[in-house]
Amino acid sequence: MAALSGRIKGAALLLAALTLAGCTVQVQVETDPPTPAPTAPAEVPAATPAATPESPAEPAEPVYDVTPGSETYRDFTLDNVCHSNIGDIHFNLYVPESYDGSTPYALFVTLPGWQGLYFQGVGVNLQTETFGFAAQEYVPDMIVAAPQLNGWDEQSGDEAIALTEYLLGAYNIDPGRVYIEGYSGGGETLSWVLGKRPELYAAALLRATRWDGAYQPVVDARTPVYLEVGESDEYYGPEPLMEAYAALQDLYRQAGLTDAEIGELLVLDVKDADYFTARGLPNQHGGQAFAEDAAIMGWLFGRDPNAQSPE
Repeated sequence: MAALSGRIKGAALLLAALTLAGCTVQVQVETDPPTPAPTAPAEVPAATPAATPESPAEPAEPVYDVTPGSETYRDFTLDNVCHSNIGDIHFNLYVPESYDGSTPYALFVTLPGWQGLYFQGVGVNLQTETFGFAAQEYVPDMIVAAPQLNGWDEQSGDEAIALTEYLLGAYNIDPGRVYIEGYSGGGETLSWVLGKRPELYAAALLRATRWDGAYQPVVDARTPVYLEVGESDEYYGPEPLMEAYAALQDLYRQAGLTDAEIGELLVLDVKDADYFTARGLPNQHGGQAFAEDAAIMGWLFGRDPNAQSPE
């Protein structure tokens, strides 16, 4: 700045002298180069947030593809096949003519014994067990499913559950009017079902069988269960169902229920020899007597709002 001031002062004296001499002079004064105007900094792209792992997706709802059967037997469509993620499930199905989907219907699932399994032949369970036909006399607005499974193990229980879930989605069914029954090996299958998804059913009937599944889920769901067996059942004997009854009763008592309340949810019915003799049955493992017993079938379906007495 001092050098600049000196140059300006010298130029001023020279200008004054020339002016006195009558000269006109243009003077250009040097200055320091101007300081460049500040420029805006280059725009910095906003930081891209680091990718975060996505939350685990909710399990997809099961998707069922069903191949309908082409033959019928006493108004049942035979050998429908539900292709599920746990395998093919063969089942026979009765849908009343009155069903049009506008009104919720009841559902009854009857699980077969050994003689009614799929390898025995299509529809053989309907020929050897009459539960699916007897049920129609008690609740007219009821769809009846008679699956033909491959056994009576946990896999068969899972298949029965999957079939129930399929039917609940495919038809207009009142979820509070779903009933299930299992005879002999079918009762074992039913115990697996109740040990996993008892809340799907309004009541369950196990006949001439044993209990393989868990007990606690039944108690938690408060699903009514009827256990029936002959006192000298030739295949199982009465002890397995008596033990199941005692185990369930004990769990209900631990849950704080009175015996009267337990009696509304749990029944053990051990039939004596006269029960079978009076019906002309040669052994106590036969299930037909149970299907024709109005007191037992009435226990299962009598709770239904549209129940009627069989003719």
